[in-house]
Amino acid sequence: MVKMARRPKKPRRYDSTARRAAAAETRHAILDAARSLFLARGYPATTMPAIAERAGVALDTVYAAVGGKPKLFRLLVETAISGGSDAVPVEERDYVQAIRAAPNAAGKLRIYAAALRSIQPRLAPLFLVLQAAAPLDKDLKALWQEISERRAANMQLLAQDLAATGQLRRGLTVEMAADIIWTMNAPEFYLLLAEQRAWPPDKIEHWLADAWIRLLLDR
Repeated sequence: MVKMARRPKKPRRYDSTARRAAAAETRHAILDAARSLFLARGYPATTMPAIAERAGVALDTVYAAVGGKPKLFRLLVETAISGGSDAVPVEERDYVQAIRAAPNAAGKLRIYAAALRSIQPRLAPLFLVLQAAAPLDKDLKALWQEISERRAANMQLLAQDLAATGQLRRGLTVEMAADIIWTMNAPEFYLLLAEQRAWPPDKIEHWLADAWIRLLLDR
């Protein structure tokens, strides 16, 4: 009896989509665990093994997915600003593009106030942790300084955009306008209203937009 030759088995296709999805899910779990622990315990008392345990993964997985503790905290801050699981460069953020496309200064300020309403509940609590830990850790001190300077530079760009409309209040320089926005968009400023005065996010958004329009623009 002649034996039929077996067809060679086709190699299984590598399912890169499933692997990427699993990696993204793991990374998301790590970030969620880290955020909850940093907010509850502060930076010094939060350990990488505790983050791994909370996320339900091995410690080596945490380091492979997000890096060491300072890098992990930086990633939390950057993703809080971006609003996703990855950091997004400022020029690629939806609200920044909308601000630049808006035809008038008041519209630009309203868009920015709405963006802050979304960003600050994620970002401001992390900033309290960062502010407390910065004097004790050189990496966090550098992060604090970097973000503060980057925020100031971004407000300079926004103020220039406002000035380009010709609607900036007479006698108000671009530098002054940038400093006013920089002061009022600070996480500390948001927390004063949201936590100490119990203002809801929509009230903060509309008040900021109204205040900026009154302070910065010609009637």
